[in-house]
Amino acid sequence: MSENPLADELPMFFRYHGLTYRVDGTPEGGLTGHLLNLRTGRIDEDASHVHEVLFAMGGDIAVLDEAGYVELTEIKRSRALHGDGPIFALYETVQAVYDKATEESRRLGPEEHAMLRSLWTRTFGLWAQEFARRDAGQPPSFEFGSLLEPG
Repeated sequence: MSENPLADELPMFFRYHGLTYRVDGTPEGGLTGHLLNLRTGRIDEDASHVHEVLFAMGGDIAVLDEAGYVELTEIKRSRALHGDGPIFALYETVQAVYDKATEESRRLGPEEHAMLRSLWTRTFGLWAQEFARRDAGQPPSFEFGSLLEPG
């Protein structure tokens, strides 16, 4: 049996006060967390909320599955960040699907939901690749800003 009793359940995903939060194990057998930062678009390590999300469920904290975590992360990013490049083109595609359904006064169909899940997964991966590139010292492949930052 592993040291961490939650090891088999990790990672765990949450909605935390309107943002996304992921709980992961550490190499030492402990727990850490990662919180979406809408100023940078990154998912920053922040272990300060681990106990709160694990033990104070309800209200502004809810468990998500991985797909829900990816979707909520991307919805939040698409609303807070702006720029050019493939990620933002995909966000425009997502918005066009919603706009068409609204224009036609209808709910999204199963095919549209599936397409949106696929697009959210793709943008989530593109962000991960971009931040990995930047962290490795490579130049940005595109520029973006946050609506939460002045200027």
